[in-house]
Amino acid sequence: MNWLIFAFGSAFFAGLTAILGKLGVEGMNSNLATFIRTIVIFFVIGAIITARNEWQLPQHIAAKPLTFLILSGIATGLSWLCYYRALQLAPASWVAPIDKLSVVIAIVLGVVLLGEAVSLKLVIGSLLICSGVLVLAL
Repeated sequence: MNWLIFAFGSAFFAGLTAILGKLGVEGMNSNLATFIRTIVIFFVIGAIITARNEWQLPQHIAAKPLTFLILSGIATGLSWLCYYRALQLAPASWVAPIDKLSVVIAIVLGVVLLGEAVSLKLVIGSLLICSGVLVLAL
């Protein structure tokens, strides 16, 4: 159940990110704002790794996981650049719900690419998320 604490923490901080990001991109280039945010994240995570003494790298890092981590980093960067530009152009209350379509996209990709199981609950939840996004976006 520890994962639930981190999942709710993720949701809370993601929501906070939208508001703080909206305030942060006012009068600033959205790409530069994303860069500054990324530098801050770099130092915060570095401090956490240092505090927890987790700097030990595995003896061997396989190419496949490393490749996917690099691709994930690229996807994250592109997501953040798009997100901050959208925040610069529209209210956070419009941008954040559409951004949450990432949940549905992750579910679809999990099923298609990872072979994760499809259930009625998963389909209904995905449809409800899409419905909620449509209600908020229109």
